Amino acid sequence: MAMKKDIGELSAAEYNVMKENGTEPPFQNAYWDHYEDGLYVDKISGKPLFTSRDKFASDCGWPSFARSVSGDVSEHFDDSFGMRRTEVRSETSDSHLGHVFPDGPKELGGLRYCINSAALTFIPKNQMEEKGYSEYLRLFD
Repeated sequence: MAMKKDIGELSAAEYNVMKENGTEPPFQNAYWDHYEDGLYVDKISGKPLFTSRDKFASDCGWPSFARSVSGDVSEHFDDSFGMRRTEVRSETSDSHLGHVFPDGPKELGGLRYCINSAALTFIPKNQMEEKGYSEYLRLFD
């Protein structure tokens, strides 16, 4: 999988989100309203995390997905900022991605993975094979 970044190559915003558990501003990020067919991968490890097929408009200001496509996403209790939430992390890169909430579309399973664009790299469907993600093309059939 070719789409990787070393930690030292991350922008200040990407580092803040992924390594300091930060959150980017809503409605001011790359993928909150992006709906092209393709795969969203971990910016550091390149591991597939979500597909555009599982993305939905939640009007929360961040990309929202009904499910993950890999076992690389783990969930952890988060009580920061006086809230009780479930943090979502990438296992391979040990990086913060966002949070998961039980208020997603019922017909898609009821979950809303609210993910920071800064933690993701988007691979368009028509580039997945050349970038080493051909095994995931079946998810678009």
